[in-house]
Amino acid sequence: MFYRLKENIALRKWKYLDGAVYKKGTDLALRVSKDEFGLLLKCDGEHDIGTDPLVNRLIDKGFIEVCSEGDGPSEWSALKEYDNLYFPRMNLMITGRCNMNCLHCFNAMDNAPLNSELSYEQIMDILDQARDIGVHAFTVTGGEPMMHRRFLDIVRAIYERNMHIFELNTNGVLIDQSMLDAFKEIGCRPVIKISFDGIGHHNWIRQNPKAEELAIKAIELCISNGFRVMAQVQVNRKNVDVMMDTARLLDGLGVENMRIIRTTEAPRWEKSSPHSSLTIEEYYERMTEFSKEYMASGLKMNVEVWQLIRMVPRFKNYELVPVSCSKDRFNIRIPMCKSNRGMIAVTSTGDVVPCLQMSGYLMDKGISLGNLLVTPLKDLIRNSPYLDVAVAPLLVQIMKNDKCADCKYYKACTGGCPALGLLYSPDSDFYHEDISKCIFFENGWYERITDSLKEWQLINPLDI
Repeated sequence: MFYRLKENIALRKWKYLDGAVYKKGTDLALRVSKDEFGLLLKCDGEHDIGTDPLVNRLIDKGFIEVCSEGDGPSEWSALKEYDNLYFPRMNLMITGRCNMNCLHCFNAMDNAPLNSELSYEQIMDILDQARDIGVHAFTVTGGEPMMHRRFLDIVRAIYERNMHIFELNTNGVLIDQSMLDAFKEIGCRPVIKISFDGIGHHNWIRQNPKAEELAIKAIELCISNGFRVMAQVQVNRKNVDVMMDTARLLDGLGVENMRIIRTTEAPRWEKSSPHSSLTIEEYYERMTEFSKEYMASGLKMNVEVWQLIRMVPRFKNYELVPVSCSKDRFNIRIPMCKSNRGMIAVTSTGDVVPCLQMSGYLMDKGISLGNLLVTPLKDLIRNSPYLDVAVAPLLVQIMKNDKCADCKYYKACTGGCPALGLLYSPDSDFYHEDISKCIFFENGWYERITDSLKEWQLINPLDI
């Protein structure tokens, strides 16, 4: 009997990842056993495959289907081998232009609006380069990405290359029915991440008197059209008191996920609203209070408190983000940041950065790790300052940072968030510890939070 790969399944190999399955519309490749991969290679409409117990397993996984002899898989599905490291995703900032001038913008280094933008031709070249190293999924962001004059053409171009957008960051102002209809026609179904910085405060932070009204309308329109929505909510001293009311509003609108993000001391925020960031201790205290109230509220929306707590009401459980590992799973080869390792971030000037949260800081300090408009992407992920940081394992941090090397909690926090480590470093050290995690463990916040949130199950208890 003859089999072929289903049209949404592809076989891929990368350096150090010798055999994986990619399912169209997902952002990560799936590992399979050596035997499974070997059999998948024969599912080409040319090999007559006899009785094999693996066949049923691959059918059950949705990888293969019966076909006529000679009726092989598509060109996209056939095996492709990349001679570079595995980078499945790209966070692409297509424009720095925005129809707002947000006080907290981490992409900017001062209060002046960003005007940088990648041209359509430059973006097409970046997409081709991304495809050629095995990138399959994009976060499209800005600025406000819909401000790009060729925004929908860019979206189409991604899908024409058999790649997809899994996240779209937007303030929602330009979302209308025609835009969503175009997404549907293209087959673009990303999670739409819409900024909403608290009832009564969104207009101020976004510097637009109609920002709150427009964001709510965008959320309602997206949900009514069947798009998944995540609300991204800044929290600081100005708006922390309205977080619970904001959660009730968003849950009532049908928002699937709420992500509360501590407004960090990025260059623009510090210049435009000094002393407005919650201290780390204030953030932990107020967000613990919020989490306890949220757990008792009966609301259904998933909530992530950035770098602290993830709550899933459906299962009445939560995860503590600082506890990212355990003594049994710890390995010095683990990347310092798993997101950095799996996603290439590109700014609207073509700079490649470990993550866009670092971009304003790096710009402010005059630090460049490489630029796609100057150096081909394939070269940047083979040998460059960017690669050194993006794939740095824990071993490098341990060797360069005595505090982490000597800390009894390191096997739990694995150094924390590298972007925060860099932000709080006095000398722009990419291997500096994330002091927010030091405070979490050393000042007893693990115990205080778990004691306060006893009603729900903690799924990742501290194990060092």
